[in-house]
Amino acid sequence: MGRVFAVVNQKGGVGKTTTSVNVAASIAAAEKRTLLIDMDPQGNASSGVGISPRTVKQGTYDVLIGRANLADVLKDTAIATLKVAPTSRDLVAAEYELIDREDRDLILRAALERVRRKFDFVFIDCPPSLGLLTINALCAADAVIVPMQCEYFALEGLGQLTETIARIKAARNPKLKVEGVVLTMYDGRNNLSREVADEVRKHFRVFDAIIPRNVRLSEAPSFGQPVLLYDARSSGAQGYLELAKELLGN
Repeated sequence: MGRVFAVVNQKGGVGKTTTSVNVAASIAAAEKRTLLIDMDPQGNASSGVGISPRTVKQGTYDVLIGRANLADVLKDTAIATLKVAPTSRDLVAAEYELIDREDRDLILRAALERVRRKFDFVFIDCPPSLGLLTINALCAADAVIVPMQCEYFALEGLGQLTETIARIKAARNPKLKVEGVVLTMYDGRNNLSREVADEVRKHFRVFDAIIPRNVRLSEAPSFGQPVLLYDARSSGAQGYLELAKELLGN
């Protein structure tokens, strides 16, 4: 049965979707059956593997409102062992449509249980908030990966996130744990990056793999490709390959 990771940070612009797409692609490149679930209404994880949200007829929104099974919405990608559950812009309405359901925070878990045996790894890209979509991901996940930008306000909000994870663990998902923090947009020449990294390590488990600032990482989504396909030799691609090795070794 596949290990399920929610990639979460309620702060935007920290490399969350970049991490979801590229660690999923790197795991899949190791010939592991991998599923990427796009739970962000912006749809950047979908477009990051070549599927425009504008073309999605059935996606995660349809799964959440009960109009489709998760298996029905899966799409192939350029990597044979990587499938994606894409999203459409309709997903933004899901939180309002589900608010009156008693099981509103457990819908994704139930949907995922029907397909997770077909995969070795599942990565859920969450929106930059701690709303119902993220709560669904946390209830469905075995562990949380937290991408964190190495800048001044990096620690802001991490306390709130850990409190939310603790509440979900106590009430809905006792197996949930924080797998680790991924340092993103790292510049070793910058004293601030090093100081932030040192501070984070005092409070959280931090992956050894560090994701540097890298132009190729920024360019790859505009071509609808993970950076591994766009430029496998780039420092960004190598960073995510190292992160994948850590996850495969756990």
